[in-house]
Amino acid sequence: MDSKCKPHDWKKLAADIKHWSRALGFQQTGICDIQLSQAHTHLQHWLQQGFHGEMAYMQKHAALRADPHKLHAGVKRIISVRMNYLPQSARHIEAALQSPQQAFISRYALGRDYHKMMRQRLQKLAKQIQQQVGEFGYRAFVDSAPVLEKAVAEKAGLGWIGKHSNLLNRSAGSWFFLGELFTDLPLPVDTPLGKHCGECVRCMEICPTQAIVAPYQVDARRCISYLTIELHSAIPTELRAMLGNRIYGCDDCQLVCPWNRFARISEESDFQPRHGLDSRQLCQLFAWSEETFLRNTEGSAIRRIGHVRWLRNIAVALGNAPSSAETGKALLNRAEHPSELVREHVLWALSQQQLRSTRT
Repeated sequence: MDSKCKPHDWKKLAADIKHWSRALGFQQTGICDIQLSQAHTHLQHWLQQGFHGEMAYMQKHAALRADPHKLHAGVKRIISVRMNYLPQSARHIEAALQSPQQAFISRYALGRDYHKMMRQRLQKLAKQIQQQVGEFGYRAFVDSAPVLEKAVAEKAGLGWIGKHSNLLNRSAGSWFFLGELFTDLPLPVDTPLGKHCGECVRCMEICPTQAIVAPYQVDARRCISYLTIELHSAIPTELRAMLGNRIYGCDDCQLVCPWNRFARISEESDFQPRHGLDSRQLCQLFAWSEETFLRNTEGSAIRRIGHVRWLRNIAVALGNAPSSAETGKALLNRAEHPSELVREHVLWALSQQQLRSTRT
């Protein structure tokens, strides 16, 4: 802690921080120490299995995840926050998945990108703390550095990591974002919760690609979120049919989780769907030029995959859709796309359409 800070009632300050956090739009706040050895051991095992696929940064920055001091010197505590993101259209999730001509986009990506907004609010929280204690050391993170955010949140008492590897909360399910404020203040820590998944394996059974290979073990190489977002190369042929109409991420494991019956709809306008992305048809989105794609994904997490992978993903979904003249025409319009990656997936989709039409 900075020497210019005066002694404080740290317990009261921790309570104040939680009060200020709620006023800033965070639904829950917890505090933990920086001992993450158990979580790091789990990470190392996951990496040794090769489950990270092409995400080389997971291996490269593993040491940083293990030692918070390497991200912020002098850190003593981590303030962990969560913010609900489920939009009003959440009730239509199952209908969207059962409409093969409709594009399904993970609910977290329908609105504005959460990273900047949450980080700004964490900065505001830090300023409020500063007004109370004077200058102190801190650094805010929202999926912006190699932080074991789910392990931190679990240790801070915000929930427990479920068998699908997402954080679960008894009163809020899992439809929320996480953020952290590293600080050198000696705040009292919260008590972690026990795990409450019991014998339930619904998330493992529902996974379209069977990516949850064991409780608490996800093989990213089979995960639809990885395949449609993180993977830069071709989607493995044997997995394409399993993607269905999912073109950006996958929510199936959250959708069936019993704890999500307690999930709350987000009050944040930023997280509400933009450009009708919760109800768009595949052919509509496949027709977007790169300019249209960039314009309609400005400020969105979707933009990070770029137009080429956007088309790659939609081509697979069109290959999985019922055979129709409209679908065939849309695919043929992209058959000579400059990108070999797009052409390959369009050719596969056309072959699937042809097979489907010959069977009917």
